[in-house]
Amino acid sequence: MTSLPRRFLLALERFNAAHPWDHNAHYHPWIMRQLPGRFRRALDVGSGSGDLARLLATRGEEVLGIDSDPVITARARELTPPASRAAFTVADGLSGVPAGPYDVITCVATLHHLPFSDALPGFRRHLAPGGILVVVGLFRARTFGDHLLGAAAVPLNAATGWLRNGGRRAARPEAMTARTRPAEMSFGDIVTEARVVLPGARLRRRLFWRYTLVWRRPGPR
Repeated sequence: MTSLPRRFLLALERFNAAHPWDHNAHYHPWIMRQLPGRFRRALDVGSGSGDLARLLATRGEEVLGIDSDPVITARARELTPPASRAAFTVADGLSGVPAGPYDVITCVATLHHLPFSDALPGFRRHLAPGGILVVVGLFRARTFGDHLLGAAAVPLNAATGWLRNGGRRAARPEAMTARTRPAEMSFGDIVTEARVVLPGARLRRRLFWRYTLVWRRPGPR
């Protein structure tokens, strides 16, 4: 017989599947609050279906979204109005980044798909003096605090899905059709490596199995 905890987890999994919501889009308003009111060029690494890039285009003169997945990139183009200042291209987040510099670089739920020790120096190199890098990433729970925060997110995750979908079953948001991969690095390791490459970077654990990183490159804006 299936144990009660196992049965509960399976039921919770079915509930969440019936009431999905985009954890990454949840942080888009927070990302926008980290950015200046207007900027010239922005790069969104791992742009997926393009939601964040289109949001950045409400402030930026030129926004480029890059993603290694041609299928989701094609969908991003389909969803983007012709008048939008957001454009999308298939490119690798390490070697395929179009020449900068960029005043804003964002990277949401993508950094764990890349070699961490190579990606951050690349972002730093493409960032203009005074430019800002904002990351929303995933980490692997290792500490008691990690697991406690994850446990606290479980009921909130279910409640949020229920409320956002009005209590009705729903299809997965377009952004959730992108390829996924589990995170391998712990939050502690991320903090240690990030602060070597990006001195002064601000990192914080967040709800819904995410962390955030904000770094401004020294120099005039």
